[in-house]
Amino acid sequence: MKKLLLFIGILTCFLKVNAQKSSKINIEHADHFDIDQTEIPDAALLRGNVRVSHEGVVFTCNKAYYFQKENYIKAFGDVQMVQGDTLYLNSKYAEYSGEVKKAYATGNVIMRSPESTLVTDTINFDRNVQEAYYNTQGTITNRENTLKSKSGRYFVAQKKFQFLTAVTITNPKYTIKSNHLDYYTNSGHSYLFGPSTITSKENYIYTEKGFYDTKKNLAQFVKNSYIKYKDRRIEADSLYYDRNKEFASGTNNVKITDTINKGIVKGHYAELYKLKDSLFITKRAVAINIVENDSVYIHGKKLMVTGKPNNRIIRAFNNVRFYKTDMSGKCDSIHSDQKKALTKLIGRPILWNYENQMTGDIMHLIGNNETEKLDSLKVLNNAFIISKDTLEAGFNQVKGQNLYGKFKENKLYEVDVVKNTEVVYFLRNDKNELIGINKNVSSRINMTLDKNTIDTITFFDNVDGDIYPEKELPENARKLRGFVWRGDERIKSKEDIFPPEENELDDKIQADKKAEKAKENKPLEPRKETLDYDKNNPKPAVK
Repeated sequence: MKKLLLFIGILTCFLKVNAQKSSKINIEHADHFDIDQTEIPDAALLRGNVRVSHEGVVFTCNKAYYFQKENYIKAFGDVQMVQGDTLYLNSKYAEYSGEVKKAYATGNVIMRSPESTLVTDTINFDRNVQEAYYNTQGTITNRENTLKSKSGRYFVAQKKFQFLTAVTITNPKYTIKSNHLDYYTNSGHSYLFGPSTITSKENYIYTEKGFYDTKKNLAQFVKNSYIKYKDRRIEADSLYYDRNKEFASGTNNVKITDTINKGIVKGHYAELYKLKDSLFITKRAVAINIVENDSVYIHGKKLMVTGKPNNRIIRAFNNVRFYKTDMSGKCDSIHSDQKKALTKLIGRPILWNYENQMTGDIMHLIGNNETEKLDSLKVLNNAFIISKDTLEAGFNQVKGQNLYGKFKENKLYEVDVVKNTEVVYFLRNDKNELIGINKNVSSRINMTLDKNTIDTITFFDNVDGDIYPEKELPENARKLRGFVWRGDERIKSKEDIFPPEENELDDKIQADKKAEKAKENKPLEPRKETLDYDKNNPKPAVK
């Protein structure tokens, strides 16, 4: 029994070895067959319409040397190698080993597959792994693109070219350059790794890891990526791009720079419609406008920027907050028109200019486009100014229907309050000693401010009131009707414009990014749509 099992084992090994052994190259046709030991020792000379085959591949040529012992062939003149309907290789000269199933071709090499054509000088083809590779200048063409590289590798089963040196893809609409690119000839999908650029008339794209569908003109970029237009630059941890619609969206650490108007918009999700001159951004969104070497920060749950470069409109919605070193505020929404230099604070607006708190039903900030500075302020309906007394003995207050203010060097220096005006004002001498409390009503008030405190105050028409000693004016009479001090809500820094939940979101995103950076940097894995392309896009049946 043991001998029988041993015999079966030896027989099994013998069958496996013989199964792995390559078959001989088969000579199917030659007009002339000669053996000349002087010219080509140990080889047969084949001439005229030579045709040989080996395990599914067919060679044709004008002349060939066949080395039977080595199972090797050298082919000369009009050489063609055909593997089924997947690969056609033409050259002036070729060699093929039936033992190791490897081919070498040189001289005006043309390799064709159903999807593309490669032209180069020299190519090697390993049938065992179904890979062809070249280290000479090559040009690949298909219906959509032309690729040029100094070297490359073609994976037959995957229909994929891989380039690990400089490669350029030229398309009628753009040019892609990279030092590491995988290109699938059937789908036109390109996977970029390392510093790569995509240049077109519309924009310039940079990425260090990304995907580009050259047929559909859709892309995804995920490392150090940005899209640069003539007037804007958008960057994000992840960028999606649709060239047909000129639409881009960014996710996480989005930054959009307005290169003409010196503005920046940030957030964690954004959509940019170039053809519509429209930008939408949310998730810790902030618009930053640089004014006189100072920046205005505007935050809202949602931000929209629309209009041509010199006619931008910024809209902010839901719990809007803004900050500048000398001014901050809150409201429900903001509408800022660049051309008119007009910013409207809409819905329960409140403004702090240094120590002055201003409220009203409607607020307008008017700028000067020539000086790029604030020019004036309008507070319409229920205008109310409050500031703490110098020694915080109480609150200075001015109230009226409307308020009109003027700025100088971005500082409020003159204010007119009109119609049904009321005042509570703490009067002090040069030694900052309290003289009394001025409380009166009038038709109009004019105030000038110096170093952000009231310097002069003038009352006009129907003035009625008096200056009271501090002891003679009770506490409940020192506050005008509608008085609300909101100092604890004041925004004192650019960080204060964000609510806690959006800061928590930002902390999580930054932690995830740090963890991602710590991982090994690898090329993108091919998408399912790439791997299943032929299955999902079957060719029409041949009738």
